[in-house]
Amino acid sequence: MSQPDAPKIEFPCDYPIKVIGDNDDGFEAMVIELVREVAPDFDEKTVSLNASRNGTFVSVRLSIRATGKEQLRSLHQSLMASGRVKMVL
Repeated sequence: MSQPDAPKIEFPCDYPIKVIGDNDDGFEAMVIELVREVAPDFDEKTVSLNASRNGTFVSVRLSIRATGKEQLRSLHQSLMASGRVKMVL
């Protein structure tokens, strides 16, 4: 069986992102700083936090105006290279 094609994204578009990491001081600020490097027009009003049931992890949800695949790839690499991010969705 063949794999279905991934959905095509038409750029520019509003793109939701969820960043998961340890629930510690400064995680949200670090995520915002890295997002701002790749998406300078990012609006912090789109940020929301959700702690895990036990409070060990936190997810930072936000939305950027994505301009292309390279921008999204760069953002993912920056977040993962921080060493503090467990997963980017």
